[in-house]
Amino acid sequence: LITFNMPYGFTLTNVKISTTVAPTGAALLTVDVHQAGTTVLSTKVTIDVSEKTSATAATQPVISVSALADNSLIEVFVDQVDTNNVAAGLKIYLIGTQT
Repeated sequence: LITFNMPYGFTLTNVKISTTVAPTGAALLTVDVHQAGTTVLSTKVTIDVSEKTSATAATQPVISVSALADNSLIEVFVDQVDTNNVAAGLKIYLIGTQT
């Protein structure tokens, strides 16, 4: 779990994740982002097996709440780890514009 407060209002247009060590096995590395306790993604962000970035994932994230409020609490959850539990060095990128 990673938490932080938004430093300003933000319109979220994409979410990407990457790792320094690629996940392995059948299960995808899956991450969810919450604002004030509620998810902002209707389809969570994933990294496919043997990849190091979500940019090439077969299923891309879908944003259901794009307005991130100034000073709102943002929580990042790892909902699922890869089958072999080897993925490491997770980084998250919230992409969008300041409002």
